[in-house]
Amino acid sequence: MDKPTHSIEFEMMLLGRHLNLFGPKGRDAGRLDRSAYTVLSRLAVQGPMSIGQLSDAFGLDASTLNRQTAALLKVGLAERIPDPDGGIARKFRITAEGLRRLDDERASSVAGLERVLVDWDPAEVAEFARWLARFNTDIERLTGHPWPRPAGSRGPSASRSEGDGGS
Repeated sequence: MDKPTHSIEFEMMLLGRHLNLFGPKGRDAGRLDRSAYTVLSRLAVQGPMSIGQLSDAFGLDASTLNRQTAALLKVGLAERIPDPDGGIARKFRITAEGLRRLDDERASSVAGLERVLVDWDPAEVAEFARWLARFNTDIERLTGHPWPRPAGSRGPSASRSEGDGGS
């Protein structure tokens, strides 16, 4: 591997292979699939969104988001509501059950990550989190699809002395 970017690409490929250790595992295991996890995460952070807003946010066509939101509606994880701002388009909002399932899924993911990072120094965990956030925000900047961070989350500009290292 000639350049560090070659090594990064290889490690990202491996990371994709390992995501099942701590990420959503699919419907067969009674878990949220990746698209449900991602859409519910966005609704939880941003609040109600229309198909058009979801399409813009994800960079996906409306038909794809229609299928994904229909699946969420069918199992009661999201609901369709009138636009709270008075607009014409109806919006999708995460339900209490959707939030509960998302929280359960996230807790499972965090527990898996904590198993992987158990031998890391807390400062290393915090530094890794900062670099990963920077990587993601740089991708978001290039693609024009920024992702809102939850209130209180540490982004790439967080100081090096912050963090509990374990989350």
